[in-house]
Amino acid sequence: MDDVTASFRQDLFKGQHVIVSGGTRGIGLGIAEGFARLGATVDALGRSAEGASSDQGGVTFHTVDAHDRKALAAFVTGQPRLDILINCAGIARPRDEYREDVYLEVMDVNLNAAMWTSMAARPLLARSGGSIVNIASMLSYLADPDVPAYCASKTGLLGLTRSLAFEFGRQGIRVNALAPGYHKTDMTRVHWENSEVERRIADRAALRRWGTVADVVGGTLFLAAPAARFITGTCLVVDGGFVIG
Repeated sequence: MDDVTASFRQDLFKGQHVIVSGGTRGIGLGIAEGFARLGATVDALGRSAEGASSDQGGVTFHTVDAHDRKALAAFVTGQPRLDILINCAGIARPRDEYREDVYLEVMDVNLNAAMWTSMAARPLLARSGGSIVNIASMLSYLADPDVPAYCASKTGLLGLTRSLAFEFGRQGIRVNALAPGYHKTDMTRVHWENSEVERRIADRAALRRWGTVADVVGGTLFLAAPAARFITGTCLVVDGGFVIG
């Protein structure tokens, strides 16, 4: 990952505590490392922390499954301090999401877990004047018939973001979302390893390229930073102009 953190003051989050759900791989891991590079102490949660690794000190990995509401709440409420919560846990099950059990599983991980983790974090964030960033998707705005639950959950995440922004705002907590487009991660590997598909996707985007994990990290750091102190209830689309294409 190119070091987008060089754009920020290097002690920007010094002394702050960050929790990143879905933070043991892909975009979530990149976000966790980004906050750590800027001085934060970061707990990265995932279904399995086994094999998770970071070249950045300050990131600690924990096995906490987004399916397990009680375990999530227990981990969050057990912290002495929390300044920033990143709800990044997400799954997609192409074509299988038309089955009821799979549909409900995707909704639970992608949408419901963000609600319950945010509720558990509320008292701590109120104490620190902290913020939440929910990781949505360009499919919050577009349709993909292969993943109806993914589309529904990511669209729902925008509604949840707006509602929590109003509810939590009275306590000084900001709640925003960020919607990535096509970024080169393991989840999108099937597309970018096919040169024809990779080129077709890049050609639709206004910037004519795929995104990187660093592109998402930069936007997330901004939304959590003091520079965004009067921004809440909004969604920052980080897709290189794919949706408008």
